[in-house]
Amino acid sequence: MELERFSYDNKVVKAFIIATVVFGLVGMLVGLTAAIQLFYPIFNFDTQYTTFGRIRPLHTNAIIFAFVGNAMFAGIYYSMQRLLKTRMFSDTLSWIHFWGWQLIILAAAISLPLGMTTSKEYAELEWPIDIAITVIWVVFGWNMIGTIIKRRERHMYVAIWFYIATFITVAVLHLVNSYEIPVTFFKSYSGYAGVQDALVQWWYGHNAVAFFLTTPYLGMMYYFLPKAANRPVYSYKLSIIHFWSLIFIYIWAGPHHLLYTSLPDWAQSLGVVFSIMLIAPSWGGMLNGLMTLRGAWDRVREEPVLKFMVVAVTAYGMATLEGPLLSLKNVNAIAHFTDWIVAHVHVGGLGWNGFLIFGILYWMVPRMWNTKLYSTSLANIHFWLGTLGIIFYAVPMYVSGVVQSLMWKEFNAEGFLVYKNFLETTVQILPLHMLRACGGALYLTGAIIMTYNLIKTAYAGTFIANEEAEAAPLTKVYRAPASGGWHHRILEHKPILFTVLSLVAILIGGAIEMVPTFLIKSNIPTIASVKPYTPLELHGRDIYIREGCVNCHTQMVRPFRSETERYGEYSKAGEYVYDHPFLWGSKRTGPDLQRTSGKYSNAWHYNHLLAPDAVSTGSIMPPYPWLFEQVIDKTQTAGKITALRRVGVPYAENYESTANDELDAQAKGIADNLKADGIEVMQEAEIVAIIAYLQRLGKDIKADKTASTTSKDQNP
Repeated sequence: MELERFSYDNKVVKAFIIATVVFGLVGMLVGLTAAIQLFYPIFNFDTQYTTFGRIRPLHTNAIIFAFVGNAMFAGIYYSMQRLLKTRMFSDTLSWIHFWGWQLIILAAAISLPLGMTTSKEYAELEWPIDIAITVIWVVFGWNMIGTIIKRRERHMYVAIWFYIATFITVAVLHLVNSYEIPVTFFKSYSGYAGVQDALVQWWYGHNAVAFFLTTPYLGMMYYFLPKAANRPVYSYKLSIIHFWSLIFIYIWAGPHHLLYTSLPDWAQSLGVVFSIMLIAPSWGGMLNGLMTLRGAWDRVREEPVLKFMVVAVTAYGMATLEGPLLSLKNVNAIAHFTDWIVAHVHVGGLGWNGFLIFGILYWMVPRMWNTKLYSTSLANIHFWLGTLGIIFYAVPMYVSGVVQSLMWKEFNAEGFLVYKNFLETTVQILPLHMLRACGGALYLTGAIIMTYNLIKTAYAGTFIANEEAEAAPLTKVYRAPASGGWHHRILEHKPILFTVLSLVAILIGGAIEMVPTFLIKSNIPTIASVKPYTPLELHGRDIYIREGCVNCHTQMVRPFRSETERYGEYSKAGEYVYDHPFLWGSKRTGPDLQRTSGKYSNAWHYNHLLAPDAVSTGSIMPPYPWLFEQVIDKTQTAGKITALRRVGVPYAENYESTANDELDAQAKGIADNLKADGIEVMQEAEIVAIIAYLQRLGKDIKADKTASTTSKDQNP
């Protein structure tokens, strides 16, 4: 058969590579700044746009979607063309995808420091950007599926399977989790409330890690590692088991992020069981990667590309063993809400994603510029700085997590908490946070050296924009060899059927966990005394969200004696039925706030938010002076009420027409109370709203107990 000549598009791969390096450096620098803020609060720079609460989501979004995301697209566009022996389906779609994705990143970089956030981790971007993500993701998928259909290689290699699973699952996750009701162009409320919102969010959050940070990188591992080692993948059968078991099981494990919370126990148990089962396919993939190096281990000592890839695959194995172990309730009881989780996440992020990206860049750039790597020595220096960076980052955070947990739970012989003041536990771990920042600085230094090395490599060579290739076209009539295996003929030659079956595999787990939680009322018992927020409290809650308070404070008292002694009664599902979105948090840099109502005076909150260190000596919380100058935007009150009514909050009809009168009355009460303590404040100031919100937290449960007690006393 006559061969067809064609070319691979390297220009779009080059663009994604440049974006990867630029946004990687920016994301790491923002992360280092956030790390320093936790022991040196002056690095909040006294502006509302650079506080920890606002730049922490900027860091996570920059690393996940800008650094890892652009690297993923670079790797997919490079490998897919070669695996399918064809150019991408459409150059136009490729460039729409590239520029659309960069504009989304730019929108995130502007909106997050401005406080425009949904507060849902890894899904903080507001609804217009969510729509843009949907459009660009469809463009990516259209281009990918089109390329698969016009391929010249009949069999779809294992890397392509992982790319397909990535596309369909991220699409499903994004659509379901982004259900929100707009209030303004920059503000929306989640369509889900409380427990249901938490379940959907961590179904999304866990599987965003699985299908954005893991499956595309496993696909790239299956392409680039055999290429770099010049060896075939160790076991094709193992890759089949790895793929299907991983995508089916992963989707069930999200509830392990919500152990000991108000989520129904059966859902928590499902999350634990499937998390443990996840060890098998994860380690199957890791072993398949490492065993691919059989006969080539001597080259690992010499070649930086293989060094980075071996550490990356090993870090993947460590993270995917540690994750299931953290889902065990006895381990989770110690680790959750502590720095242990931060260490776990960064072993995966810095080790698995970061090092695999570095290895792939060192492999691709010399080939695309038709030259050799500028300096192997600099690449080796980068490798050791990065490795030391991971160690100096992770080890202090593991120690910090254990120290935090032990101090939170320690009782004296008389049965009282030893460290009643939460701040004592915060101050104790500051040296470990300094070591963590040193680790981050080492890792960033290594990335800067890599950037220099890659630029010098590119200048030494000549860029091949269109790489020539040739291959025979697929014939319409095809008879598979008898030895080829049934799965080749049924699945791996039929991309549409393969995509549909992958979709079914990832839908089952989510549906079984979410549908009963939404439909069976007994899963979330209501509490009669729990009422919707007042207009002033609603404004205060939105300020709490804008300032990113949820990044440091939880609103979930777990049923442990150490927590009920410290904070008060444990949290119930019915307390959150009007919370759009939920604000349970995932990390305690500061104390839980769920039972704050009445614990401190209005004057205490006023002074604490003005100068935290003056009220609590040693506090690392930044001051919020702008809350005392900026006023509540009462023009938004009616829109907030209307939007929340649409998602089920029982505000009375036409309540929005009188809501601001109620807001003014409540604000005047707080301003008068502060005045009695010698504090003059505008009743329209934002500080008044956030005080109202903090004084509401837990108030309904106390009212319920008061009502129950009164009722009991009245009965004979």
